[in-house]
Formats: sequence, structure tokens, C-alpha cells
Amino acid sequence: MNWINSVVRPKIRSFLEKKEVPDNLWVKCPETGEMVFHRDLEANLYVIPGSGHHMRMPVDARLKQLFDNGEYVTIETPEVSPDPLRFRDERRYSDRIKDARNKTGARDAVRIAYGTLDALPVTVGIQNFEFMGGSLGMAAGEAVITGLETAAERQTPFIMFAASGGARMQEGILSLMQMPRTTVAVQKLREAGQPYIVVLTNPTTGGVTASYAMLGDIHIAEPGALIGFAGPRVIEQTIREKLPEGFQRAEYLLDHGMVDMVVSRLELRETLSRVCRLLLKAPSFSAVQAETEAADTKTSADGEPEPVPVPLAEAAD
Repeated sequence: MNWINSVVRPKIRSFLEKKEVPDNLWVKCPETGEMVFHRDLEANLYVIPGSGHHMRMPVDARLKQLFDNGEYVTIETPEVSPDPLRFRDERRYSDRIKDARNKTGARDAVRIAYGTLDALPVTVGIQNFEFMGGSLGMAAGEAVITGLETAAERQTPFIMFAASGGARMQEGILSLMQMPRTTVAVQKLREAGQPYIVVLTNPTTGGVTASYAMLGDIHIAEPGALIGFAGPRVIEQTIREKLPEGFQRAEYLLDHGMVDMVVSRLELRETLSRVCRLLLKAPSFSAVQAETEAADTKTSADGEPEPVPVPLAEAAD
């Protein structure tokens, strides 16, 4: 009887119990309802294979995909007061910041990194929409300015991946001040003679759109991205008119001359490399590769064989 209670019944119970499955293994496409396994989605750069819908891409995944061999250096940004106004609505702003940091593992909404893109040094800024909607506050503004200044100092192009709901209301005027400050930093980069390329992802709205997100030399939008100042619902309520279909989406803005190109994420890396080299009037990556291979072939054909290193023990004798 003890054997039945201790061995048989637990096995039967475990067999009959419903297995708990993590709720994040499958991702549903918002457009078609298609279910995609999370690893397949990651392998496809968070683009739904069937519909082509662009899901939100994590910051780390985007950086690894962009830089050569996934290698880059994170640029430290200045520390700022986390709650300068001691703001409180339903909750303390400081508590909201703590929650966002615990959720994302990031210090704030913007991250700056440096590395190479097809052997070309570049500086990159990425807004994390998961951190309080990618909102622009003092810390995010300082990060963007640091990225622009780093690009100017190191003489590299600056690529900004914008994703934001706008200025962070909990910081009031201190948040709005980041709009002119980042605008000045963009101008300094331009005076340094370096390209500024903006990638507009879903969504890019509010004060970010009204400042550095629309000041690039080239504006590239991901398909279906919402780009604008006020949202379409707010505009409709204000003007009391129905907006055109697709209003403020990337394709609509391309048709009306507000962005230069709409590029799938699957082709974005190659496009950014080509645009950077074009703006710098540098040779294409394929030409650089061909020149390097030719130089290596010439060296191996004409050069003397490398000396064989002598073991330390023999050298000592």
C-alpha cells in the first residue's frame, strides 16, 4: 500500500496534471493572427515571416545584428538627477523609474554604442520603447548628446534608432529643454562633417519627432512605423475629420516626401552600410573586400615565408 501511495499515485497525478507552458514561447501577429515560435521570430529579426509585420526589436538584439560579429562598446553617459522635480501623480516618479530599470535592465531610455559596420567605424544610439515608452527626459537627452558628441570627436557617422512616445511629462520643462539641446548637438555633428542617419521605428512621436528624429541627412523608416507629432486619434478629435487611411504610417510619409526610404529590417543593415559610405564618399564594402583580398594574395605570392618560431627551451640552449 505504501508503494502505491508513494510511487504509483504521484506518477499518475503528474501525468494527468496540465503542464504549464511559458506564455512567451509563441508570438501572435497583430495583423493576421499568425502564431510564430519565438526562436523563429528572433532568427528573422523579429519580422513575422508570413505578413512581414515588424515587431518591436530588443535593444541588445538590434546592436548585435548591426555591428560586425555582434561586437561593440557601450558608451557611458552622464548621470543626472533621477527625479529633479520630485514629481508624483498616482505614484512617485522615482518608483516608476525603479520599475522601468528592473523591467529592462537599462538605466534609461537611450543607449549609445560604438563599433564597426562592414569595417566602417560608426556610433549608434537606440531608444528603448520598453523603458517608459522611450520617453525623452534629462537622462535620455544627455545620452543622445553624448552619442552625437562622440561621433563628432571620433569622426564617425551617427545612426539614431528612434522609438518614443515623446517628452517625459514627469520632468516638465527639463524634459522639453532636451529638444533644443539635442538640436544643437546635431548641428555640431554636421559642422564636424559627419553623416547623421535616423532610423524611424514604431512608434516615433511627440517631442522626439519635433527635434532630433527629423534632423537627419537621411531618414529611413521601418515598414508600418507610426511617425508623427500628435497621434491620429488626437488629430481626428481636434479637427473633427476622418484622416486618410494609413495616415502617419511610414509608407504614407514616404509618398508625401517626409522620409527618404522605407526599408525592411531584413535589408536594413546593408542599406545603412551603403548609405554611410555614400555620404562619406568612401569605397563600397565590396570594393574594400576586393582590395583586401588582392593585397593578401600579392603578399602571399611575393613575400618571404614567415620564420618558424623557436621553442623557448631550444632558444635557451
